[in-house]
Amino acid sequence: MLGKAELLDAIAPLNRGVSATASDRLAINAAATRLEDLNPTPDPLTARSRLEGDWLLLYTTSQELLNIDRLPLASLGRIFQCIRLDETRIYNLAEVAGPPGLAGLVAVAARLEPVSTRRVQVGFERGVVGLQWLLGYANPAQFIETLQRTPRLSLLKGIDFTINAQRQAGWLEITYLDDDLRISRGNQGNLFILRKA
Repeated sequence: MLGKAELLDAIAPLNRGVSATASDRLAINAAATRLEDLNPTPDPLTARSRLEGDWLLLYTTSQELLNIDRLPLASLGRIFQCIRLDETRIYNLAEVAGPPGLAGLVAVAARLEPVSTRRVQVGFERGVVGLQWLLGYANPAQFIETLQRTPRLSLLKGIDFTINAQRQAGWLEITYLDDDLRISRGNQGNLFILRKA
């Protein structure tokens, strides 16, 4: 599909959006809009096998995520969004590269509530920040299992905190979904382009 190849080529050199200029963002948004018009899955929340799983972030306009790259002695690594429909949960995991032994992880867990066949209400409930080796982080699926079976991690492992879901809520609309690419737009106007991991 030409629109998909065009979009992937446009975002490839932009380091998930970290190095995107204002004109890059306009061009990416235009390419994403053209692809959204060709969405093969008009009701993505009913396409469980396509939607469920771990997604690698390729591009975003979310400054909240991109600002992680501006931490001293650290750089933004891979970012995953992991969808668990049976649990009505979503997990965002950002790997942070640093000096040897200081690679970090920022993880957020949220509850999903479908409000249409394309949109979910998202209520953030839990955050975890720490060094990957102390957290025992190997990959997203393994770490999510750790979060699911451990209500609160020890302070010796990392910082595990509760988020007020009423204050930290928003929505996410899935505007394009195929077997390996997803485009979503959020309530703050952010664009997210992800590839199935």
